[in-house]
This record gives sequence, structure tokens and C-alpha cells, in this order.
Amino acid sequence: MSRFAGKVAIITGASTGLGPVMARMLADEGANLVLAARRLELVEEVARGIGANAIAVRADVTDEADVAAMVEAAMGRWGQVDVMMNNAAVPGVDKFIWEQTVDNFLDTYKVDCMAAMLCTREVLNRSMMARRKGAIVNFSSSAGWDGMVRKSHYSAAKGALRILTKTIAREVGEYGIRCNCVVPGAIGTDLMVNYMKRVAAEQGRPVEEIEAGIVAPLPLKTFSTPEDVARLALFLASDEARTITGQSVNVDAGLVMS
Repeated sequence: MSRFAGKVAIITGASTGLGPVMARMLADEGANLVLAARRLELVEEVARGIGANAIAVRADVTDEADVAAMVEAAMGRWGQVDVMMNNAAVPGVDKFIWEQTVDNFLDTYKVDCMAAMLCTREVLNRSMMARRKGAIVNFSSSAGWDGMVRKSHYSAAKGALRILTKTIAREVGEYGIRCNCVVPGAIGTDLMVNYMKRVAAEQGRPVEEIEAGIVAPLPLKTFSTPEDVARLALFLASDEARTITGQSVNVDAGLVMS
């Protein structure tokens, strides 16, 4: 299948976790790629593994100049942007609300919500609106539906991102541009493993108990894989989803049934 032949995609947060998985899957379907992350050496390694149709750029997605340079890399190399994958995210520091700090709350919000606005604004102005085509995919979290203990900063940002998705979709639909949001639950990545280890250490419990507690409310009793999430994201970015916009779609083993 070559759903993305001749198309250009930008992926933020492309150095670890879901980002490299999406990059490889998009490349396998013919996409040209700009891969962006703050740690250039890691994202360069991902690009080398893909080949000549992928370039790496260092970008802090909360910095307007970095975002402009990221999009310019795509425009300078290929002259267009067809897909914007707003994947960059940070977990912030876990704090109860009575411990929460302004810096922790806002620093998390800037990466997990505001950055999607900056990247979207740039690709719209540089390519998508003039060409009257494009797909934007944001990445929220199940924490953005119902909240998560000690994660007011993260939950609020991820919830706001779903509303931002709807607003963008309403504004750009007449230009033939779509915007949707992938909402993963627990994903079996190093980030999740490290989270479970940290909670286990804090509570003095085995990691296996923490994992069992996370899986227990899931009807399918399993974590999603990065590939599960990537397959949904690629579908939403593809022409197969041409009349789907403004949606937040869960991929969470049944945790949230909206």
C-alpha cells in the first residue's frame, strides 16, 4: 500500500517512542519526512535508518523560530507539507493539585497543547491553505478525558488539545483540510515502563502489581503498542479518512467508550 506516495509529512517528537514507529510506517508507504525533536542526535539516527526520503531537524516546538525553521526544511526540500503529526509531548512532574506549580503546569501545557497550535499555524500558512489540502493529526491521552491523579498539568493540556482539534477542524474545513486527534491509553513503551517502576518505588510495591492495576479496567486487558496507535494515526492522515474531521478517536483497549 502506498497511501502517502508523493506526500510530505512532518512528525514532531520523532526521536523516541511513537514518533520513530510512525516515521518508518509512513516511509514504507511512500512519504517524504521531516523528523523533528529537541535531541538532534537521536532524530538523526531515526532519519538515517529510513534513508534519503527523511531529514532530521532539531526543534523546540514551543519556540516559534524553531517551528518556522522546521517547516522551512520541508518547504525547501520538497515544496509542500501534506501531513502534520503533532506528536511531541512531555509528562511534566507528577504533583497533587495542592503541590502544583505554575512552571510545571505551563511548561507542560506549552509542549502538550500550545505547540500543536504553533506547528499547525505554520503548515497552514506555508502550504496547506494555499494548496487547499492537508491533514493534521494531534495526539492527546485518555488522561484528557477524565483526568488523572497527580497529573492536573498533563490532563488539562491533553483535554485542551481535543478542543483545539475541533476548533481547527471547523476553521479549516472549507479549505479542504482536516484535523483529528488520536487519544491513546496506556502504551507499552519505555516511558510506561519507567512510569510503573517509579510508582512502584514510591509505593513500595512490585512493578507487576502496578501493571496489573493499570490493565485491570481495560476490557481487552492489554496495553496498546506503538504500532496500534500509529496505524490509527496513518489512517486519519490518509485520504481514506477524507470525510473524517474534528474527531478524537480512542485507541486504549476499551478504557474510554465515548
